[in-house]
Amino acid sequence: MLSCPIGGMGFSSSSIKMTLKEIQEVIGQGEGLRLEFKSSFNDEVIETVVAFSNTVGGIVIIGIDNKKKLIGVHVGEETIQKIVNEIKNKTNPSVFVDIESLNVDAKHILIIRVQEYPIKPISFKGRYYKRVKNSNHLLTVGEVVQLHQITFNTSWDYAIDYNHSLDDISMEKVARFISLANKNRLIPIDDTPLDVLKKFELIREGRITIACYLLFCKNDTLLSTVELGRFETETSISDGLTIRGDLLGQVDSILSFIGKHIKKAYIITGKAQREERYDYPQESLREIVLNMIVHRDYSHSSDSIIKIFDDKIEFFNPGGLLSPLTVDKLKSGNYSSITRNKQIATLFKEVGLIEKYGSGVRRITHNFLVNSLPEPKFENFQHGFRVTVFSKFHEINEKVVEKVVEKVVEKVVENLTEHQKKIVESITENPKISALEISKTIGLSHRKTQENFKKLKDKGVLKRIGPAKGGHWEIVKK
Repeated sequence: MLSCPIGGMGFSSSSIKMTLKEIQEVIGQGEGLRLEFKSSFNDEVIETVVAFSNTVGGIVIIGIDNKKKLIGVHVGEETIQKIVNEIKNKTNPSVFVDIESLNVDAKHILIIRVQEYPIKPISFKGRYYKRVKNSNHLLTVGEVVQLHQITFNTSWDYAIDYNHSLDDISMEKVARFISLANKNRLIPIDDTPLDVLKKFELIREGRITIACYLLFCKNDTLLSTVELGRFETETSISDGLTIRGDLLGQVDSILSFIGKHIKKAYIITGKAQREERYDYPQESLREIVLNMIVHRDYSHSSDSIIKIFDDKIEFFNPGGLLSPLTVDKLKSGNYSSITRNKQIATLFKEVGLIEKYGSGVRRITHNFLVNSLPEPKFENFQHGFRVTVFSKFHEINEKVVEKVVEKVVEKVVENLTEHQKKIVESITENPKISALEISKTIGLSHRKTQENFKKLKDKGVLKRIGPAKGGHWEIVKK
């Protein structure tokens, strides 16, 4: 950490003067989340100002090059005011900065202090930036929306839905919600379904919100699609289900499909009734499914996907973790709960489907560990978030596959290149894998992978059984 007063990381957002010693310490530390060096004032400086404004604030020092060499800048009578005006005029909303001129070793440098802006996001020439470590990154459309919603203490599902109307809402489903909610309330709801929608602000300005439509839609909707599949291999599916109904109704439908495809044992405990025991803790699966529905980014075009394998289940949801939440913070429980869909979360809480905020991941992990199961895996994946849970057979299967691969590869590796060995390993693990999938796995172009396939066939190591679609590869053991 910087020892000089540069607010939180060091730099104060106020106009505290910096000493020569402090400047030298800052230069020595180098650029980071809240510090940038520039040799001269240009548009890149304004990009950094915007990035700092949208993140946690910071300082730009002009007159130092990217090698941390102090080169200085010319400072005239109007220089500082011109820079202040240019930053103000080129940012939207306008950003006002504090600039200090300092003489260091007979050279002038300019210190531009930037506060985190209370109204986000800030743009420069129509582009929005954030600060990540020591560089500026363009915000995605989703991040721009998120910053805007956080600023105005709202969420995407709270917005008015201009594509649907009250005619698209099932009042029977609203009545069912009231009935479920009353089981968890000391003072029951005695309003009409229409009045309930208004009291929960699911109807505003005479129109329904996005949450209202997703929660109580009369008919199926593509916006809430969940794809479920039972996979025999990574590419072979034996059963599938597509769910497109209202969110409250999705919970039981999803859990029913999962329950249909996971193993269940009956344990004799000495009690009058035998005990059912599944491959996975049922309360944890339920919690994962509820989190998927409540925290999904419904503005994204892709679907939620659940893949059930012999020894694991993968849950994928569009929409990654909301900043500043990270996987490590999520697993530690050391964070404040951040809700992407406030209205959806509120109604799920009303009916008792979710109760506690900010401790779900730790409860899920605990339930797996106390049942002597592998720890679930939580990760940002592609354009969303993925949770993978493993059964007790997962580690056994991994060891068996590893041994089989080793034995097969040992028998056929003679005179094979490293890429060809990797192809053999991939096919041993999954005979139905495609050449394209292998090329991505081993980091080789599709054309080069096809060439290696041909060489393996010519050597008598590999042969194709069945057609291109529906067939599989076979390793010829010598």
